[in-house]
Amino acid sequence: MSLLPYALTRPFLFGMDPEAAHELTLDAIARFQNTPLACLFSEARIEDPVTVAGVRFPNRVGLAAGLDKNARCIDGLAAMGFGFVEVGTVTPKGQPGNPKPRMFRLPQAQALINRLGFNNEGLEAFLANVQRSRLRQTAGSEGMRLGLNIGKNAATPIEQATDDYLTCLEGVYPHADYVTVNISSPNTKNLRSLQSDEALDALLGAVSERRELLVQRTRRRIPVFLKIAPDLDDGQIEVIAATLRRYGTDTQGEPTNSLGVIATNTTLSREAVKGLAHAEETGGLSGAPVLAASNRVIKALRTALGPRFPIIGVGGVMSAVDAVSKMEAGADLVQIYTGLIYQGPALVKTSALALKARAARR
Repeated sequence: MSLLPYALTRPFLFGMDPEAAHELTLDAIARFQNTPLACLFSEARIEDPVTVAGVRFPNRVGLAAGLDKNARCIDGLAAMGFGFVEVGTVTPKGQPGNPKPRMFRLPQAQALINRLGFNNEGLEAFLANVQRSRLRQTAGSEGMRLGLNIGKNAATPIEQATDDYLTCLEGVYPHADYVTVNISSPNTKNLRSLQSDEALDALLGAVSERRELLVQRTRRRIPVFLKIAPDLDDGQIEVIAATLRRYGTDTQGEPTNSLGVIATNTTLSREAVKGLAHAEETGGLSGAPVLAASNRVIKALRTALGPRFPIIGVGGVMSAVDAVSKMEAGADLVQIYTGLIYQGPALVKTSALALKARAARR
């Protein structure tokens, strides 16, 4: 258990501008990681090893991308008890993102709205931080797993988006346990259009071809996960599932463990937060209101993809019960983000314990 209960620090952080609190927290984690002061936020990791997409995860609870966009805090986040941490989204070139203010709390709904827009320092700085982390220098078969999340620059025309993804894939591949291709942020213009049939087929085809070259070069095959939106109808989900099956299963229809899906990103819907302060701000809504929509997509994907296709569930996990609901919907692994901001690191432990108990009952 961390020496500084989150309940004592949350009122201070929630009294600040959300993005300022975010940066202050990351600065503290970056400064204290790998020092005795990491005990302020450390939690014992629950051991519940599971193999998904050919990767052995020490437990089923991970951190979703977006919290640590520049990979500055990998070791500090690992100390919170996660089985895996995903950092990014990184783009080939650094970019400032959208104008401030661009992050808003909706505490009555345990939610956030952000329109950050892939603000990051760029691929070169990102990779330097990854390689500097103690995790990457010492990680063995028992270590926490690291996902690296890639995207496209805002200035890159959508018709050339594949070039940005391939540039990032080349850079991150040697350092990742898995790579996530983010095509579902609502804060980069036209990005979600890559979820459509022809665009997705072209993107996954190019990514798959480039990965085969990287496998030959690095002598290791790591999985690629596609991160999709919760704002998809049944027809759109089936199109995505069909494309995933095309590139992620063998000739007998069995998963190749080379491709998976992360469901889901933030939502554009405001139905669950109507009338609340900041509810009409532009951006992606995360937190408790996304739980049902995310679980709906997970369930539909599991039905379409079969029992063995790798699925990571994310969206609205604010409690251990919510984490279990992801597994019941069909997820193999679970990620949290907004729940960490509202509940603190203790949520990682309680969720991991609940998922371990759920798996033992199956």
